[in-house]
Amino acid sequence: MEHFRIAKEEFVAVVTFSRPPANALASAVLKELSTLLDELETDPDVRVVLLHGEGRFFSAGADIKEFTSIASAEEASDLSRNGQLVMERIERFSKPVIAAIHGAALGGGLELAMSCHIRIVAENAKLGLPELQLGIIPGFAGTQRLMRYVGFGKAAEMMWTSEPITGAEAVQWGLANKAVPEERLLDEAKALAKKIAAKSPLSVRAVIELLNAAKEKTFVEAVREEAEWFGRVFGSEDAKEGVQAFLEKRPPVFKGK
Repeated sequence: MEHFRIAKEEFVAVVTFSRPPANALASAVLKELSTLLDELETDPDVRVVLLHGEGRFFSAGADIKEFTSIASAEEASDLSRNGQLVMERIERFSKPVIAAIHGAALGGGLELAMSCHIRIVAENAKLGLPELQLGIIPGFAGTQRLMRYVGFGKAAEMMWTSEPITGAEAVQWGLANKAVPEERLLDEAKALAKKIAAKSPLSVRAVIELLNAAKEKTFVEAVREEAEWFGRVFGSEDAKEGVQAFLEKRPPVFKGK
């Protein structure tokens, strides 16, 4: 991988995004990220993915230089759709993906972060969708995910003004799970990732599938799917281990079976 490094710690894949100076999301980077996700999804030693940026930024957005080569509306739409597919891949990933955000997550960088399942932010981080300053709009599903997290009014304000919010404000608005001092960011994110990795992988995956079902299906359809997943998980070896560990008053050791 040219732009991503992986370090594994206790079933957590710590993925470092490195494309100086701003970790811009060029098309080649998105393609590489998609390949990386394929590898991590089939790796039995990875139960949780933690994504963070190297240097001053999580990601300052799309590679603006790439925009100068777009010659038609069709090419622009293709660029948008390709980015959306990568973001959908993350959102539907069968293992939790946590974004640890410092510096800035702007434009495509925030769209990448919003596609992750959990966001831990530095209190002084800047998060925003400033595309209207360029005379364009967010294209990696940012208009949709932002409204889903913060509501119509706040999403419209963020995009229309192009003004970022801080990490602390992002938590207040519902855009991030937790804000911490920047020097503690990675340690806090790793601690959360390891706590999740200690749970049964099958149960964790079920929660991802069911939360996505809650967004996309009717209540009746989603609870029917919940019942099906409950049956699958209940019959697993991990469920037997969890019950036995509870009765024996010891921590469970889940194997993902």
